[in-house]
Amino acid sequence: MTIIPAIDIIDGKCVRLSEGDYNRMTTYNEDPVEVAKTFEANGLTHLHVVDLDGARAKQIVNHKVLERISTQTSLIIDFGGGVKSNADISIAFDCGAQKVTAGSVAINDPELFLSWINQYGQDRIILGADCKNRLIAINGWKEQSNVDVLQFIQDYSTKGVQEVVCTDISKDGMLKGPSVELYKELIANTSVNLIASGGVSSMEDLVKLKEIGCTGAIVGKAIYEQRITLQELKTLC
Repeated sequence: MTIIPAIDIIDGKCVRLSEGDYNRMTTYNEDPVEVAKTFEANGLTHLHVVDLDGARAKQIVNHKVLERISTQTSLIIDFGGGVKSNADISIAFDCGAQKVTAGSVAINDPELFLSWINQYGQDRIILGADCKNRLIAINGWKEQSNVDVLQFIQDYSTKGVQEVVCTDISKDGMLKGPSVELYKELIANTSVNLIASGGVSSMEDLVKLKEIGCTGAIVGKAIYEQRITLQELKTLC
């Protein structure tokens, strides 16, 4: 299982939200590049970068931060937040993302999303399946669709999607454990590589996610709140 630390960006700063609420934000570092370098120095190889300003604005905003991280580290970066158009995805890749995570566009414009898989390849486009009460949420989690998360992933797995990041919004930033039962269901009923996101609070959580078959786990607040040390994460890499 790949351990993927997360950097969420607002106003160019490294922050975390609770349950996706922009009014419940904690700033952890003024310089995301410094944070990324620390991850790399401790042996981590991957990074999940989310442009929270972009998610809210419905277009990429913090691409310069992405560019700085990509040019000053060798981390394998997947980038999401505000990727809604061909121009956005071009900016993301041009600024150094190796992969792009897209969710809202997969609901709002399936043809565009599928065209990205054809253009850039299955290994570079990750389906973002962010849900609350099983229903897919979009546009910075401000809007909820009527699409069930399992059906969403199953449908796209038949159309070329190989990798999915699934965030249970109710767990995100809460440090109360991930949605293990949901992930078990998704893994049992789909053929995708599932990356768990949201709620990780301890090494025990990560061990459990590995045991049930997650291919990756995104860790954010647990690192910043020192619930898990970077040295401990090395043992699972």
